[in-house]
Amino acid sequence: MRRSSTLIRALWAAGAFASPACADQPVTESAFFADVPVVLSASRLSQPVADAPAAVTVITQAEIQASGFRDIPDLLRLVPGFSVADSGLNTWAVGYHGFADAFSRRYQVLVDGRSIYSSNFGEVNWNDLPLSIEDIDRIEVVRGPNAAAYGSNAFFAVINIITKSAGQTPGFYSSVQYGTHGMGGVMLRQGGSLGPALYRITVSAQKRQRLNSVGYDNSGKPVYPDETTKTYFTNGRLDWQVNNTDDVMAQFGLTTGNWTFSPSGYSSPENVYAGFLQLKYHRILSTDDEWYVQFYYTRDRFDTALAFPPFGLPVYILQSRTNLDAQMSHRLSPTLRAVWGAEVRQETDSSPAYFSTASTFSGVLTRGYLNLEWRPAERWVLQGEAMVEHHYFTGTDVSPRVAANYTFAPGQTLRFAVSVADRTPTFHEENNYYISSNNGQPVLNIPNPRLKPERLLSREIGYVAQFPQVGLDMDARMFYDTFHNYIAALDVPLPAPMSFPGLGAVTQGGQYQNTGTIDIHGAELEAHWRPHADVDVWATAARVFAYPDAQVNAADPDVAVSAPRTTGSLLASYRFGNGWQASVGTYFNGTMKWLSDGDWTKSYTRVDARLARRFRWAGHDAEAALVAQSLTGSYSEFRREYVFGGRYYGSLSVHW
Repeated sequence: MRRSSTLIRALWAAGAFASPACADQPVTESAFFADVPVVLSASRLSQPVADAPAAVTVITQAEIQASGFRDIPDLLRLVPGFSVADSGLNTWAVGYHGFADAFSRRYQVLVDGRSIYSSNFGEVNWNDLPLSIEDIDRIEVVRGPNAAAYGSNAFFAVINIITKSAGQTPGFYSSVQYGTHGMGGVMLRQGGSLGPALYRITVSAQKRQRLNSVGYDNSGKPVYPDETTKTYFTNGRLDWQVNNTDDVMAQFGLTTGNWTFSPSGYSSPENVYAGFLQLKYHRILSTDDEWYVQFYYTRDRFDTALAFPPFGLPVYILQSRTNLDAQMSHRLSPTLRAVWGAEVRQETDSSPAYFSTASTFSGVLTRGYLNLEWRPAERWVLQGEAMVEHHYFTGTDVSPRVAANYTFAPGQTLRFAVSVADRTPTFHEENNYYISSNNGQPVLNIPNPRLKPERLLSREIGYVAQFPQVGLDMDARMFYDTFHNYIAALDVPLPAPMSFPGLGAVTQGGQYQNTGTIDIHGAELEAHWRPHADVDVWATAARVFAYPDAQVNAADPDVAVSAPRTTGSLLASYRFGNGWQASVGTYFNGTMKWLSDGDWTKSYTRVDARLARRFRWAGHDAEAALVAQSLTGSYSEFRREYVFGGRYYGSLSVHW
């Protein structure tokens, strides 16, 4: 509580007492407002953040660079209310207001409009994503449910990663990283033209040992919980401006990886293959009138040599997604704008060991949405939107939202919003009633009874403000969410013991079931302060409380403590001149309990630092940087024995 309150008081003090007299080169009002972001992810309409119907955090290229992070999930530490950890299973545990395990599945993640969450467990396979951090233009994070715009899985938040267009990446660019704990990487990118079209192509090779060793194997070799031994990917993009109104975008990506993970102290190899193809045709008739049609296909396969394949079935996951969607936005009158669209998607999933069958599961979902933005008066923006979705497991659901934004003073806006979101069960939840041996290893899987979708009713009051006189903008939010039909994995005794070779009598099983209700409430604050042209300070703070009812507590008592009471971050950057830049990031996460395979983890404060210099080398732009992570010492992530310790890396990039 003390840390959060101190941070909030410091931010208010900065806004109240900073003045141009305090800075040698104050930021002008026009320059400050030129930096106010326009966001796309909240309502699918282009809007200033003050007009958006939900709270939106924009992670800019400046923040990405200053943080020194090389893995995309780490960047979510810059968003209020998020907790991030390496799960030790070659996945990332990412939670917003808690409820996170190794397969966090209650938020939607998009890359250029392409959904990348897994249809099997619902997680995001961050490690096999064929995307270099240098190719990201910005990340928009909608904090709060946004199913009215993006359907199921946009439950707690939407993370929309927007990459650079081919026109933003001309010439040749190379980046090399090398550091402690087995870190190494190289990235090469070429941008140019093919007749009337622009292109970029990126290739990358990466190696990671994100966590400290947990011991040694029989040969004396260190065993790491999560070792991305080798990951290679290539990504390409083509942008073609057909004429004054029409453009075409095409993207592809391929990833292959040879990884290991050690869930029980032994090393198990894991081979990964992933790819996607995306095509988009876009027509812009005017500022407020445009439409597009988009198609994409994704495919992921994970092969793992686990020590307990049930009944000799191979342990792999093969999943694919085929998606076609279209959207149109139009100004209906001087005060009324609308955006509407439709989408059809087929998802397939095959996993013999997890589902105890070689059959492939498949389902088709369809959805349609409409959003209206009305300005009845100069100070008011009213918005109403709804998504109608038919899912292959749960049938038809409707997710509405209404919001009212009132600008009561120049640069200061209040937002009032109520929304409803659904999360449909994954293939794993719907089809994986499992019978386990007495040590917890699954040996037989049969279908669950039909599950209801989880449902979230969210109410919020937001405050968005810009104070150009002191170079400060801020976004505060209070929320009260009610979470219904929470899906929990329950231990279920078998009616009679079952016998399996090598396991003896088995008496228990597990089953996913809908349980009860959880109330979640709290407050968030984020701020960007630029007191001087060479200084940037980004800060966040969040305070969250979760109150499960008796039914949820009986099914999963860890839910109440899965959300850390307090999280926060403070990232400061200073440009010295002559190409030098230094930044320091501080990240605080309170005590919490990660769900399922996770443990209690103590609160920690992590401090990272980066020192970089840009210079000319043989007539080319270059940058050298040194990054130190966790200068405050080691801390546990996800499990007590999974320790992230201090580490260092250097990087060199050249652009010509």
